[in-house]
Amino acid sequence: MSKSLDYDNKLILAPMVRINHLPTRLLSLDYGADIVYSEEIIDFKILTSRRRENEILGTVDYELPDGTVIFRTCPREEGRLVFQLGTADAKRALKAAQKLENDITVLDVNMGCPQPFSLQGGMGAALLRKPEKVKDILSTLVKGLKIPVSCKIRILPKLEDTIKLVKIIESTGVCAIAVHGRTIDERPRHANQNHVIKAIKQAVKIPVIANGGSKEILCYEDIAKFKEETGADSVMIARAAEWNPSIFRKEGKLPIEDVIKQHVRYALKYDINAISAKYCILQIMHTSMDMAEGQPMLDCKHMVEICDIWKMEDEFKATQELLTKKRAEEMEEESHRNNMVAKRLKSEDGSILIRLPVRFTKANYPTDMSPKQHLHVRCMKNHEKAPPYKTIQRESDRRFNSVLTFQGRKYTTPYWEKSKQLAEQGAAIACLISLGLDDGRVNNIEAEDDELRRKWKDLVSDQNHNSDIKNDTCTEIQNNLEKTDDSSKMAQPETAENVT
Repeated sequence: MSKSLDYDNKLILAPMVRINHLPTRLLSLDYGADIVYSEEIIDFKILTSRRRENEILGTVDYELPDGTVIFRTCPREEGRLVFQLGTADAKRALKAAQKLENDITVLDVNMGCPQPFSLQGGMGAALLRKPEKVKDILSTLVKGLKIPVSCKIRILPKLEDTIKLVKIIESTGVCAIAVHGRTIDERPRHANQNHVIKAIKQAVKIPVIANGGSKEILCYEDIAKFKEETGADSVMIARAAEWNPSIFRKEGKLPIEDVIKQHVRYALKYDINAISAKYCILQIMHTSMDMAEGQPMLDCKHMVEICDIWKMEDEFKATQELLTKKRAEEMEEESHRNNMVAKRLKSEDGSILIRLPVRFTKANYPTDMSPKQHLHVRCMKNHEKAPPYKTIQRESDRRFNSVLTFQGRKYTTPYWEKSKQLAEQGAAIACLISLGLDDGRVNNIEAEDDELRRKWKDLVSDQNHNSDIKNDTCTEIQNNLEKTDDSSKMAQPETAENVT
């Protein structure tokens, strides 16, 4: 990544909400933005996440233990991406930033967020009244990182207090400061105080980025007016760009239908979940909800529905087929590399144990119906007892594996997961697939191809195995189960209330 950014006369996108904005960032770059900011993510989340190079998508992902991607970037953003961090602690901020610095261009500390969650955590605009902490955080980051550091603030009620604060910020060695021309108590309905931004620019030598003018920025020409009124080096646009990223086009904005379809293409290409895609599309449609697509967009829940609304079914199908093929190849390669192929085994107690190389990825399932819930509903309909999950934790790395028992057979996966929930969901998926049932996967995004599923079905079928099954147990799992206290590790039978 580039080690610096030129802020002179640059157009900048700064997403407003904490949702995956990769398609919006890419659209903004396509339409003329010079620099893009990530959505703000707090340091705790970064420290909890793991960095993964996603070879299928060609991205770098930061994932939480449950598989949720909190930040995703791609080569298109190289040298132009500013990561916005939420923090209230210098040491913690540095630790999180050091984890990120090879994947971003600049680290920006958000000291302007007025939202309650941020203020209660001592982050965002809460820092504006704590100049010593501001200095500590920024100085620590500047000294400890190989990449430049910047920050974004709101103004204080008194101009002299604002000037005093920005001079402290400048003294820390930051590369730039973005200024939203409203106080912590003001909202978009209040006029942006452009004269204060101008006074700040006159008071410091570092680049000043003007923000807060979206209400008056209706076309490309308005960007130049805002820059002139504030005297700033660069202009940062948030709401106006979320409403239509083509605001950055010198030739003028494009029809929202064209922008939305390109947004959907990026969402498909980079496997963005439907919740994020829907939110961003509704932002673009915010004054056009009377369109024929308005109500269907409010009602939709999955990417296949979004593509159907915008008549992009063929693009959806083509993209999913490509991703499915790539995932199947990766899964097969990983399985053979780690000997994680599907197996039909015999447990020590003589029961059959089916082990399938499947995993639960949260983004690929609806929020209201998990694989465990699918299996539970199936049991309720057939008046069967809900299956127990025997979940154990490996001492060496504190990871989990779960074995589900259903109708006299056991089901598991070869993977050791970061959480008990992930392990149990994987076991439920293995059981459902073995029974020939739908595991609830949305759009079948990661579904194995028909041939692979037929092989697994053949593996499970008693018709293809005689009674002399090799006593090939999952040794590590079996040994751990024998050491485990059943009363503490055995999952309780699910009820409608506690199924996750």
